[in-house]
Amino acid sequence: MATTDDKSLNKLSGAGVLISMGIIYGDIGTSPIYTFRFIVGPHAITEDLIFGGLSCVFWTLTLITTIKYVYLALNANNRGEGGIFALYALVRRYKAGWVIFPAIIGCATLISDGFITPAISVTSAIEGLRALNPSITTSTIISIVIVILVALFVFQQFGSGVVGRTFGPVMLVWFSFIAIIGLTKLVQNLEVLKAINPVYAFDLLVKYPGGFWILGAVFLCTTGAEAMYSDLGHCGKENIRVGWGFVKVALLLSYFGQGAWLLQHQGETLGGLIPFYEIIPESFLIFGIILATLATIIASQALISGTFTLVNEAMKLKLWPATRVRYPSQLKGQIYIPAINWILMLGCILVVFIFQESTRMEGAYGLAITFDMMMTSSLLVFYFAVSRKSTIRALGMGLLFFSIEGSFLISNLSKFVHGGWFSFTIASLFFLMMFILLRARKLRDLHTEFVDLKHYVGMIQDLQADTTVPKESTNLVYLAVADSKRYIDSNIIYSIFKKRPKRADVYWFLHVDTVDTPYTSKYSVDTIIPKKCFFVRMRLGFKTDHRVNLLFNKIIHEMADSGEIDLVSPYPSLHKYSMMGDFKYVIIHSWASSDSDVTTFDRVIIQGYRILKNHSLSTEELYGIEAANLEIEKVPIQVGPMAKVKIKRERED
Repeated sequence: MATTDDKSLNKLSGAGVLISMGIIYGDIGTSPIYTFRFIVGPHAITEDLIFGGLSCVFWTLTLITTIKYVYLALNANNRGEGGIFALYALVRRYKAGWVIFPAIIGCATLISDGFITPAISVTSAIEGLRALNPSITTSTIISIVIVILVALFVFQQFGSGVVGRTFGPVMLVWFSFIAIIGLTKLVQNLEVLKAINPVYAFDLLVKYPGGFWILGAVFLCTTGAEAMYSDLGHCGKENIRVGWGFVKVALLLSYFGQGAWLLQHQGETLGGLIPFYEIIPESFLIFGIILATLATIIASQALISGTFTLVNEAMKLKLWPATRVRYPSQLKGQIYIPAINWILMLGCILVVFIFQESTRMEGAYGLAITFDMMMTSSLLVFYFAVSRKSTIRALGMGLLFFSIEGSFLISNLSKFVHGGWFSFTIASLFFLMMFILLRARKLRDLHTEFVDLKHYVGMIQDLQADTTVPKESTNLVYLAVADSKRYIDSNIIYSIFKKRPKRADVYWFLHVDTVDTPYTSKYSVDTIIPKKCFFVRMRLGFKTDHRVNLLFNKIIHEMADSGEIDLVSPYPSLHKYSMMGDFKYVIIHSWASSDSDVTTFDRVIIQGYRILKNHSLSTEELYGIEAANLEIEKVPIQVGPMAKVKIKRERED
């Protein structure tokens, strides 16, 4: 994704608006290629259909995209960051446990949308070749689309920094092009402007035969609206708002231009014609196809990068299995997640092979993203109700958005058997995975015991002085679940004193806390025993790089500089050369005890969690801890009452 290190670009500027064009508006900006084609579908072209469709598009872009996302959602930002998890981080502080479910449903549906969007966007653009050569075969189009998609996903590992700088200018050319082409058709029949009247939308939905179900196609005009909120941190809300003014005009000119062309063909059916390409003069058609292909590639790139960001945030919040993350460039926000990249690529290719044509992909498109929009609406309504203390305003918002999006959802349900099952299945699998992680973590937290650390200070000092116990390490570092200097995990105490006494010159208890603010990177140190035992708490934002090993190394050197600790090795042979003392890390994995008597449901959760952990990145790899000086311990915990057993002693006579 094209990003910048210049914080000033979050303020209103020409460069900021241009960058927002490349990052944010790709998905919604390419919707005119296919939206009206799907609205008309197999129906005969009539004035009622065209005016009604245009009216629905106009008011959808106004009420959902402009009012909900551009105005309201951008105001519900988490220190300049947006998206479903930023919004969740804002509202979870109000101690409402249910808010996690809209967040994970929104995440699952948004990722499943990533399987469909690149496929339908690129396919729709390449199908424009049929306007040049009607005899081109479906297999040829599929081959071209597959090559483009494979190249796009292979390119991800190298970063999009260089190409990213061209995204904004290309999209500026794209929006200017579709606006001019649309305007040239619109001026030939200004009567279509009557469609701004919402009565035409009402008549289409209520009076036109099967008109309500056309909403499923209308919805495609706003499917990229979520990106405006998700990518808020990359551009700033003022740049997004100003950019949207231009983008909305360009989109409407394209839609109304297509509407004017369609009115010239009343009584006919589209067949294989694509209104978007039909309004382009033949001399500009090849340019239009190339430009449309570039625009859909940019839209796909932005969606892929956005998916990486979303998964990375979910990992920080412990809602996604730990996965390897790479940083292909130094640009802010540039991340690459190999596993997600290849899963998305295979998914997109599968979509192309299953559905083959964009008209058939339309059945799989829109259902999942409707759920995502409704989840965002639920969190937005709750946020404005509790933070702004405006219940009446929140109820009004809820009534408006749930009515509109609920209608979209009902109409999109008709797509289920025509392809919606695909995106619904993908979203369900991701939701199930996140729910298992969520439930398993709650089970662990519920049954993890904490003990008062002050009761063990004397024991720690005595163990450090007991030379009959072999020294484990100069510095022994435990990753702690406890987030307080007063209490510590009972598992750690068990590891130090009971399992096998571990003597060390200095004990460190390190806790990593993911906080609600996006880019926080702070730490605190509580001295338990001067120069001998410390509790270190890192507070890292859900968008911050969690490179714990590097951060901890920086912390201990700062403490050494201030005289709090001595990092020089205590061994005489090394001390005289000022060699740094050795560090050993201990990571304790809690394991559900086989002695626990748990419900069938919880047992399924535990088994699912174990499967996910076996296929996840290990804690030491996730935090960058060197395996050469690391010990992994598994400690059983009771996740339910102790199983009742009976046994009777037999005595021989």
